[in-house]
Amino acid sequence: MPMVAVRSVDRAGMVRFWNHTCARLYGVATADALGRPLESLLRPAAMADDYAAAIARVWRTGQPGAARDWCMRLADGRTVWIYSTMFPVGPGGAPDQVFCLDVDITARKAEESAQLSASANFRHLIDRSSDAIVLVRRGRIADANPAALALFGHTHKEALLRRTLAQLSPPTQADGAPSAAAARLRARQAHAQGNLRFEWRYLNGAGQPFWAEVLMTSVTLDRKHAYYTVIRDISARKEAEQSLCLAAQVFENSRDAIVLTDGQHVIAAVNRAYDEVTGYHGAQMLGQPLGAHRCGIEDEAQYHRILAAVDEGDHWQGEVWAVRANGQRYLAWLALTAIRDARRQVCNYMGMLSDITERKRAEAQARHLAEHDFLTGLPNRALLLDRLNLALTAARRHHSKLAILFLDLDRFKHINDALGHHVGDSLLREVAARLVRCVRAVDTVSRQGGDEFLIVLTDIGAVDQAAHVAATVLQAITQQYVLDQHRLVVTTSIGISVYPDDGTDIDTLVRHADLAMYHAKEHGRNRYQFFNADMNLRITERVRFENDLRRAVAERQFELAFQPELDLATGQVLGMEALVRWRHPELGLLAPARFIDVAEDCGLMVAIGTWVLQEACRRARGWQDEGRPLVVAVNLSPSQFMQRELAATVRATLQASALPPSLLALEITEMVLMKDGNGALATLQDLRAMGVSLVIDDFGTGYSRLGHLKDCPVDKLKIDRSFVNDFEHEPAEAAVVSAIIALAHSLKMKVLAEGVETEMQLRYLREQGCDQYQGTYVRADAGPASAAADGAASGAAR
Repeated sequence: MPMVAVRSVDRAGMVRFWNHTCARLYGVATADALGRPLESLLRPAAMADDYAAAIARVWRTGQPGAARDWCMRLADGRTVWIYSTMFPVGPGGAPDQVFCLDVDITARKAEESAQLSASANFRHLIDRSSDAIVLVRRGRIADANPAALALFGHTHKEALLRRTLAQLSPPTQADGAPSAAAARLRARQAHAQGNLRFEWRYLNGAGQPFWAEVLMTSVTLDRKHAYYTVIRDISARKEAEQSLCLAAQVFENSRDAIVLTDGQHVIAAVNRAYDEVTGYHGAQMLGQPLGAHRCGIEDEAQYHRILAAVDEGDHWQGEVWAVRANGQRYLAWLALTAIRDARRQVCNYMGMLSDITERKRAEAQARHLAEHDFLTGLPNRALLLDRLNLALTAARRHHSKLAILFLDLDRFKHINDALGHHVGDSLLREVAARLVRCVRAVDTVSRQGGDEFLIVLTDIGAVDQAAHVAATVLQAITQQYVLDQHRLVVTTSIGISVYPDDGTDIDTLVRHADLAMYHAKEHGRNRYQFFNADMNLRITERVRFENDLRRAVAERQFELAFQPELDLATGQVLGMEALVRWRHPELGLLAPARFIDVAEDCGLMVAIGTWVLQEACRRARGWQDEGRPLVVAVNLSPSQFMQRELAATVRATLQASALPPSLLALEITEMVLMKDGNGALATLQDLRAMGVSLVIDDFGTGYSRLGHLKDCPVDKLKIDRSFVNDFEHEPAEAAVVSAIIALAHSLKMKVLAEGVETEMQLRYLREQGCDQYQGTYVRADAGPASAAADGAASGAAR
């Protein structure tokens, strides 16, 4: 057992205790040592600051210091190695001395030095190794070779010393285990087995993980366990393994059939999809020549041409018709590739086969959808332009004519608004079918959008042929339609342009056909019109008129006139119907017939209608203030009625004008009731709940059914003037008038007849029980009623 030298010093550094072992070890007698400064007897030969700090730490903390090795220089110049432990001593927990227990380890250090000298060659080999090698003591790196520094991205060894291998690793390993716990487990296994080889993920200098193969060897150095750890970067190998694994997974799990042959076309491998695509069992095909079934390729000659192309260019791909084992024929995409070895010799062939039948069908469907109108199935604008280009090219080459017919259904918007989009869509489909039946297979019928259609007649002999087709179309379109229990008669307006007479390019020809169509509409509809140069001037005037109308809306160039509504029995003026007029700066006062259709086409009708409503309510409030409370009737256009905010607009207008709701009547056409029946009914109920009166205008000209009428909260029906004007000479019209009056009264509604011009008409209406009337005829005995009407009308003119 080694002898322990015991010594102590006080806070001044003076020796207070020095046993006999100290005297022998350090060569200073006890009597000579006591009371002398310790530094005069021995001092650290190295790491003096560390030694001083260790003693100071014991004084400061009052806790023993950690035992460690120190090299001490004695007063006579000798050096000794000691293993020393420091601890404080003093009464009441207040230390006044620090005792040191020293064991002489000089001989052991000399032995270790000799061992290190003997291992110099071993160290040389370690430093020259291309593998990273680190020495781990007590779980921390004690040494590392240059390859380890390079592997972990460091230039100085100090950057690695005292770090654990877990600190050089990501937080977790590939299996999810924490790196710190996994590293401790590997160390225990290496200690138990002597050597342990395993794979590990480290972090390089950039902080990126990489795979390494680790050989951990347990050794004993200085009679203590340590580990030499050899680390080899295997990232490239791992990537190769992953690539091989991925390739195998792709091969086996590919939805395409894959076949691999040797250089003589003998099948070496097939994947699972090969069975599914070709119907041939892969296991039975192994070792068989590829030519025995040719991957199912139907045409044997094509198969041999493909092989020849691969032998010449190493690759071929394309579409082939193939036949499955059960005889089913399908369209396939085949890619065949020659694989060459390092000597550029063909060692394998790889074929990939996929069934593209459904894809081709889907592509054809997508192409059809991209080129055809979804509603009617007709060619759309894109396909039409393509066909027009081809037709024009052929016409130029053969010096022939072609014609373009531009069609627009007359008043389609009214049908759509009144009966709903589902009826409108059905009508468009039926129109499309009729148009196709009117032309040849070489001609093209296209839907341009909305209710516009375009027909291209190729290679016509003369313009008369275009006229003949147009007449046929007019006749076909006007035949009755029965759609969703509605019987409809529709007309169309057609414009015709001819190549090369009316233009030599697509844009010009289509534009001129469009102009001709508008001319047909302006001249009565349900007709066709060939283009002529004068139409450009007319369309310019139309555009100018539209711009003037927009300016009129912005500048409020409109005025109201009022037509009285009279009690048929007494002649009393019951109300006034507001009629809008446009005070055009150049054309003067224009009646609604001049601009209402244009306003509807331009989307201005809602703005005009809102102004009419506001102005009429304002004027009616003025009459009330003058002591003449008259109901003012305002027509709502279909587009205005369909506005979601209509009820809110009416309510705000009444509030702004302070007009009692009972003095406002809103007129809608019969057609409006048919548009979204439930929605229209809800709107009418909202309006009726405000207290305003509701009137159906021009009754008898639309498509309403009794079921719709009896559910509507309507106060009055207005018989269209066409029935009133004709019943003097047409008994059938008189019967219609009588029936309408009876119907209205059965539904508790009032009846007003429009367009009364003669005493006879007035007398007949009275006999049938009609309640009110409008028109140019005013009874001679009307008296005050006439004056009231004149007053209201004159007020409108102010």
